[in-house]
Amino acid sequence: MSPTPSKPEILLNNRFLSYLIWQSIPSTLIFIFSFFLLPQTPFWSFLPFLTFQFLFSVSLSFVSSPSSHPIFLNFKLSLTFLLFITASAFSGSVAALSLSGFNDSGRVGLRGFLVGLIFGFHYVFKRRWVLEFPIIQRPPFFNFKMGIPLAAKRAFKLSTVAFIFSAVLLEIIPHPFKCSIATQKFFGEQIVFFVGSFAIFFCWELTHNLHRVLHTKRSVFAPPKGSAAAETNPSEHLLSALEESNPKSLLRYLAYLDLCMVCENNVDTWRRAAFFEESGETYKRVIAVCLRPLEQLASRLGESMSDSTDKPTQLSDQLSSPTDVKHVEELYNFQLYAWCSRIVASLTASSRKEDKFGAAQLSGSNAAVVSTLISCLLAVENFMGKKTNLQSPNQLLGSSGIKWATANSGRLDIAAASSKRKNGPAISKAYAIADVLKTSIYQIVSSFHDEMLAGTKTSLLEKDWITSKKPLFGTREMLIQKLRLFLDFRAT
Repeated sequence: MSPTPSKPEILLNNRFLSYLIWQSIPSTLIFIFSFFLLPQTPFWSFLPFLTFQFLFSVSLSFVSSPSSHPIFLNFKLSLTFLLFITASAFSGSVAALSLSGFNDSGRVGLRGFLVGLIFGFHYVFKRRWVLEFPIIQRPPFFNFKMGIPLAAKRAFKLSTVAFIFSAVLLEIIPHPFKCSIATQKFFGEQIVFFVGSFAIFFCWELTHNLHRVLHTKRSVFAPPKGSAAAETNPSEHLLSALEESNPKSLLRYLAYLDLCMVCENNVDTWRRAAFFEESGETYKRVIAVCLRPLEQLASRLGESMSDSTDKPTQLSDQLSSPTDVKHVEELYNFQLYAWCSRIVASLTASSRKEDKFGAAQLSGSNAAVVSTLISCLLAVENFMGKKTNLQSPNQLLGSSGIKWATANSGRLDIAAASSKRKNGPAISKAYAIADVLKTSIYQIVSSFHDEMLAGTKTSLLEKDWITSKKPLFGTREMLIQKLRLFLDFRAT
């Protein structure tokens, strides 16, 4: 864990510089290995090889992002990805020429260009540019070492595809670099090029692995323990990063990661205790900044629905699975929603024993947390094709009073909607988000189970745990009945 500098920009700049320095080490080692393995590789070609590897590393850092976003809906982003693919192509061409000793430069350079194009398109369309934060934070060297076998395996697969594709393409298209396939030189060239392409892909995969490791390691957004700032306002560094940074920036994601680890673990307990200060303002700010992404998810998933939610018949139509959702891309930001859900659930559960001043309850944060989590869960389940039917008071089933009709219940409308979802690109993310939301709600319910049961008997459950405002998705009655399902441990 690295301490956070006084200015957040310095943190990101330091990570970028350290990445550029460390990436030169595996690149140099791969070139030296290729120099001894491929006799025709001149040592002076090390300079162009490393120069274009540096260009590739810089372009890789520019396209990487912790949040997913549409590739072709923004001109600036599309141009950035296009430049990355172009940089990959030219880097592949120069790297292939450097490893082959510039023999038959036209043919080898063209094949290297194709190799770079293949890697660039694969990297972009497989969304490998989205930074994935490890669940368990380990030392960077250990994480890098664990990624080497996967990098080698992926490099071998890509080099095989690139070798076959480039060889076939060069024999099909008319160009002045063809040679007879019956010559011994041809077979020697194929062996050399395959080894060279594997070295190039392996170098790029290691660069990607190093970039991921260095940019997803945890940073502590807090002043040094024992300092004056730690005694007076230990949460200001963290809150500044969460509230003032760009919502899709790496800095904000690192701040969420740090906050999640503080809330869920027994490390830096003094920082979690500072959230429950007497005025309650710090706790409200933390909860608000974590609920905002979940509120946006629920609103965007439900914005194509009808605004009329008063009548049960209209509500049934409103909550039917839509055939098209405009913000499917939002579901790809699973990591952010998982962090926010786990943070608010952990803080709410911890407040039962650690909140000496009652900040969580008096500020209304408990009701806001539960209402937002359930609303978001209803919106995600609706996206998955799970339809909600409210029952009349005479049809209430036990304490839950709610029925769920799933895609396999025989109802054709739901089955048709679900069939359109089950093979969609975001359906796995939707299931993952729903699981995290359910786990978070159950964590809160388990901690306050006795209090909630007592509130059910005295008709105070909805007052203490469901806000009186209009929900982001569904109706207040739906939220209450869904909460009772969780209270009975029957929500699945």
